Amino acid sequence: MAAPSFGPPAGPPPVRSGVPPRDAGAVSSVLGTPTRATIPLNKLAPEAALRRLELTIVRRLEGYLHGDHLGLLPGPGSEANDARLYIAGEDDVRKIDWAVTARTTVPYVRDTVSDRELEVWALLDVTPSMNWGTEGVTKRDLGIAAIATIGFLSQKMGDRFGGYVMKPDKLRRLPARSGRSALYGLLRTMLTEPFVPDHATGPMTLANAVEQMSRAQRRRGLRVVVSDFLTPGDHELDPNEPPEWERSMRRLAVRNQVLAIEVVDRREIEFPNVGDMLIRDPETDFERYVNTADPDARARMDAASSAQRERIRISLRRAGVGHIQLRTDRDWVADIARFVLAYRRVASMLHAPPTGVTK
Repeated sequence: MAAPSFGPPAGPPPVRSGVPPRDAGAVSSVLGTPTRATIPLNKLAPEAALRRLELTIVRRLEGYLHGDHLGLLPGPGSEANDARLYIAGEDDVRKIDWAVTARTTVPYVRDTVSDRELEVWALLDVTPSMNWGTEGVTKRDLGIAAIATIGFLSQKMGDRFGGYVMKPDKLRRLPARSGRSALYGLLRTMLTEPFVPDHATGPMTLANAVEQMSRAQRRRGLRVVVSDFLTPGDHELDPNEPPEWERSMRRLAVRNQVLAIEVVDRREIEFPNVGDMLIRDPETDFERYVNTADPDARARMDAASSAQRERIRISLRRAGVGHIQLRTDRDWVADIARFVLAYRRVASMLHAPPTGVTK
């Protein structure tokens, strides 16, 4: 099931004591859709704390180690790459491939292969279940902070960073560019993206978004998927039953080094004792009153939530991707730093390609 939303009849929201006034956006997310970001742009990733860390890259990438140096040619590159659909407002009309457009009667653009070593693409889930947070920050903004941290850890001279924003009805592409200013621009765009209201519907799912990113970005590199990995209407707790997105994640990991960042809120896994509480699913029509003063009821809910998270962990491990779990009540920079330090020892084994696939 998707992240719960506490309804108005439940009384005051279960938030941490001493939440400053500027965090009112996260507090209001308990009762409705937030209206503004809960983390300012300059607080997303403290660069001073990341200068001595570097994300380990173990999969073979395209190019010949040009990432640490200037490219041989200026600009994005000169070698033709795959053609893809033209996106109005995002693509340069000068890149339209008229031969493919004439054959298909649909505008296509031809990408070029840049003289770079590493190309990072991050997929951010902004569906209604990500709008929720009880600890001064929403899960959506925590996911953006995680993307900022990974961006600073993986960025070197000439490397490019791009993004996708997944909504219930569409997948928005943010072009990959190099440089610190371009990374800040991408983060600002994600922060100012309009919030998706509860019960918004559409054909886009996490599995579809991962598949589209995999097909559109054929150049090998680092892929970061940020989500709570909750599928609306999926109540399965058996870890032997794979979620619908597992196959897509495994396919993405065949050619790329993939990092899955799972964002959770404390009250999704530790239900508070606040008496009768209305629990609503922001992505379906599920609503139910629960007496959280009953210790047995809280124990059953906590056990079901733990089983749900364990199923996600096992599925990501089966897919062969790196997995970080970030919580809204903890320091995300410290959690990512601990992961990066431990990642050096297991990255080569975790991202070993399938038999017959070139590393």
